[in-house]
Amino acid sequence: MKRGIAVAALALVLVIGGILAFTSPPRLLSVYDRVSGGGAGARQLAEGLAFGAHGQTLDIWAPENPSAGALPVVIFWYGGGWAKGDRAAYAFAGRALAREGFLVVIPDYRKVPDVLFPAFLDDGAEAVAWVQANIAENGGDPARVAVMGHSAGAYQAVMLALDSQRLEAAGVDPGFIKAGVGLSGPYDFYPFDSPRSIAAFSQWPQPEATQPITFARKDAPALLLVTSEGDETVRPRNANNLGAKLREMDAPVEVKNYGPLDHEEVVMALSKPFRSKGPVLADSVAFLRQHLGE
Repeated sequence: MKRGIAVAALALVLVIGGILAFTSPPRLLSVYDRVSGGGAGARQLAEGLAFGAHGQTLDIWAPENPSAGALPVVIFWYGGGWAKGDRAAYAFAGRALAREGFLVVIPDYRKVPDVLFPAFLDDGAEAVAWVQANIAENGGDPARVAVMGHSAGAYQAVMLALDSQRLEAAGVDPGFIKAGVGLSGPYDFYPFDSPRSIAAFSQWPQPEATQPITFARKDAPALLLVTSEGDETVRPRNANNLGAKLREMDAPVEVKNYGPLDHEEVVMALSKPFRSKGPVLADSVAFLRQHLGE
């Protein structure tokens, strides 16, 4: 009997080990978040909805028991160095924001090396265009839309918030985005000195056009730029430099530094199991409510 239990336990360990070997850390975090209670109060409203011209898809997360009326909207882009990641793996972020009363859209975008700049950014603009055209019928308020992301996803969010011409080219009113939150994002990283930035951007003939700081403007939507001294992947100078330039223009911007948190811990803090690492969720939600309304 004991031998049979031992064999079964070993088999279970091997199965779990095999699953872990082929599962991304964000996907594992989403599973851990759900079983730890992060799934309570939120539901997946839609999965794999098509948008754009290149087979992109998106998910929508909503509060379990939404308040009456249309909900404020957050479009959230995940990171991965422009080379990896997928919408389903970031369910923990969708659930966290949905529980706070937001309708959350998580779009996919094409990756390097299949595409290079600006294709993935154009995919982001197409996601915003989809939200502009369709979010009302999904319970969202098109007059209260914010963008948010982590790492390369923060690049997507902040670049789209600042580059009004790219939105206009996608058919989006430049004033459509009312606020943005960038978690550990690269905004001022030229000259390119990392393999991922070189792979994604170095072929572009005008490198300054790849940098969010180039598009800083006085009438930009309100931005919260989150960084941390412990981030050795995207250094704090990115948020500090963009924040300083926007302040010089009297544009609405806040920069928050979460001290020792590393690059991944900032986004992990959105999940229920790791929320004690720092008030990333609480501060982001407070900022979004301030600029979108309840």
